[in-house]
Amino acid sequence: MSVSARRLAIATAAAYPVLGEDDAALLTALERRGIQPTVCVWNDPGVDWTRFDAVLMRTIWDYFKHYEAFLGWLDRLDLQGVASINDSRLLRWNSDKHYLLELARHGVGIIPTRVAGAHDLPAMLAAMPAQHVVIKPAVSGGAWHTLQGTVGDAVFDQAVMRLPAARDYLVQPFVPQIVGDGEWSLLYFAGEFSHAVIKRPATGDYRVQGEFGGSADPVLPSAATLAAAEHALAAVAAIGHGDHAYVRVDGVICDGRFLIMELEMIEPFLHLGAHPAAAERLARHLAQRLGSRDESPRRGGAAAILAATP
Repeated sequence: MSVSARRLAIATAAAYPVLGEDDAALLTALERRGIQPTVCVWNDPGVDWTRFDAVLMRTIWDYFKHYEAFLGWLDRLDLQGVASINDSRLLRWNSDKHYLLELARHGVGIIPTRVAGAHDLPAMLAAMPAQHVVIKPAVSGGAWHTLQGTVGDAVFDQAVMRLPAARDYLVQPFVPQIVGDGEWSLLYFAGEFSHAVIKRPATGDYRVQGEFGGSADPVLPSAATLAAAEHALAAVAAIGHGDHAYVRVDGVICDGRFLIMELEMIEPFLHLGAHPAAAERLARHLAQRLGSRDESPRRGGAAAILAATP
């Protein structure tokens, strides 16, 4: 190993001990830049995080199910002086979708959003008779505890009553454009646009995630869409979170206007598999953050690293 090599923990969840193919090119590109990536489960008590120069958040796709533990883990990384990518302050802010309301106050176009605790949901919905809505936890991911249906429908109303009580929920109008036209994801690395995909749900569904049969295809966004996404990122900077290594801007075009659905700054699927150059761009930026100057090829493939544990 080069003396200038850096050790980078690649944080994942216990259910994903081996990273998927989409991240393989990134790990290979990191190796070429003198960075040693090691896959670690974020809530594994046996991991010594001080062995690493930084922790890159990747497939920690269960953090919202263990939210207090996740926040405690970030606190420990801070106390131990271990940098997280993205920064821990940004991760905390982005982990709770109340941030959408903050973006709206900064002039960002979002899907109209109301927030209520579980006990207040029935009263909020009672003021929205016959409306087709989507309800999701403010801290969530992957359509976890997400409902869609018509207010007043008996089955839907019963599902609402079964939602976990100790959570806040977003209530948004159902956006048919997601089913008809698709949901956009724009990827930015170090504040620069990298690539984009359009995601569509399987027939008869509204969820665009791959585990529900959704698909994603490369696409080139219009200048107006890019401008709207970058306006949202400028608002994030104005709020106090201007420095990010990566962000996925998710949105939908309604009546010709790009509206933000989410800003994914914790553990987004980056759609690197269809964009090999994007993996190189992200790896180059991560190497700059870590101060690694060794650009020489390294022996050993990413396949071994994908399954590595500390």
